[in-house]
Amino acid sequence: MIALGCKQGSEEWHFARLGIPTASQFSRILTPAKREYAKGAETYMHELLAEWLTGIPFGSESSGFMERGIDQEAKAVEYYEFERNVTVSRVGVCLRDDKLVGCSPDFLEGDDSGGEVKVPSAKNHIANLLNGTEDHFAQVQGNMWIAERKKWNLISYHSTLPKLIVPITRDDAYLLALDKAMTRFLGELAAARQRLLDLGAVPAKGLDAAFRSGLAMKPGAENPF
Repeated sequence: MIALGCKQGSEEWHFARLGIPTASQFSRILTPAKREYAKGAETYMHELLAEWLTGIPFGSESSGFMERGIDQEAKAVEYYEFERNVTVSRVGVCLRDDKLVGCSPDFLEGDDSGGEVKVPSAKNHIANLLNGTEDHFAQVQGNMWIAERKKWNLISYHSTLPKLIVPITRDDAYLLALDKAMTRFLGELAAARQRLLDLGAVPAKGLDAAFRSGLAMKPGAENPF
């Protein structure tokens, strides 16, 4: 696992994730319930290819609600630290050793745990309180897979409502299926990139493996991946 210290939401953070599958979208590669290769995998692949060619994160338009979530996330982490009497570490991006897959944990805790923070609207937070957080299963399991952790905590945070901390353990059977699905997805992604290159497409610059490793390469540098 390669951990990058860039701030989430920063330019460096966006470029470290650009064009590669990340945990928040793993359910579009392997369905959490039936554990089958997802029908939406091709659409997701097209989004990643668009990032690779344009250098622009897909769906990167900001909104007031997104900005509110970023502001509240730090408070949610502070709440977790106080409730559990622990100190966590923040990390921008975690990459698999081959730098082809990544995730963005909201924090890491000790040597075998981490956490994902959700700052939903009041309506959706109430749904989490009453119904649980299964919608985030693939993302949380993917975080544990990439960050090499055994446990995770999912925090649903709202400033004026009861908070929710859900402990989650690693599901190795799901992750074995995810690993196989990811191998297929990455193979198809590589083949699609080559087809686009053969058609004369030119990838955006500054997206190579060295940059993902936290080296000095910046957007606009040579050697696109």
